[in-house]
Amino acid sequence: MATGDLRRYTSAVSQSLFPDLKSDTAGWYVAHCDGGSRGNPGPAGYGAVIEGPDGQIAARLSEYLGRQTNNYAEYSGLLAVLDWALTHDVRQLRVISDSQLMVKQMKGQYKVASPGLRPLWEEARRRSSRLDRFEMRHTLRGGNAEADRLANEAMDKGMGKKQGSGSRGQGADENRGAGRDAPTASKPTREVYEGLVKNGVVHLIEGELPEGILVKVIRE
Repeated sequence: MATGDLRRYTSAVSQSLFPDLKSDTAGWYVAHCDGGSRGNPGPAGYGAVIEGPDGQIAARLSEYLGRQTNNYAEYSGLLAVLDWALTHDVRQLRVISDSQLMVKQMKGQYKVASPGLRPLWEEARRRSSRLDRFEMRHTLRGGNAEADRLANEAMDKGMGKKQGSGSRGQGADENRGAGRDAPTASKPTREVYEGLVKNGVVHLIEGELPEGILVKVIRE
């Protein structure tokens, strides 16, 4: 292969395999958003941090949502970010979330099976379609620390707790079960999750389970 052909081939492969490595930041606003609940459902809230194209903080958003599921809180955070972007005439928006479920649903990779989430998903799709360019990316929980802090502060405030004294909210994808409020009874709280089996693996439709817990699968 000639040198010129090799360069063109290498460039094409890099573009197809590593699209996220592009340094396209001009004009883009970047929003880190997070939502959680203490219990599922339970007291819930969201938080978000929006950076402008210059890397400076443009807005911090948070809200207590009352008793909701963690995934409802995640979508509420996304909707708040989209509303802010449209209100402030933002044309290019990149949203970073640690909810893998929400990211893949917004990308069309996962179906929205929950009737409680579908109206939120539909509204998020409508709002995002009004932007010139819109992207969603998944990050691990550590990459969303500021948004996570704001979400927990919103839950603390809504529950009448001193900020920083409450337990961490339960998110949709990372292992956050240890941060739930401890049940008042000595017997563990029984929770029911719905899921589908694919290739021998159970995929939860909504919610998440902490690492290392014992589960019982009942076929219906």
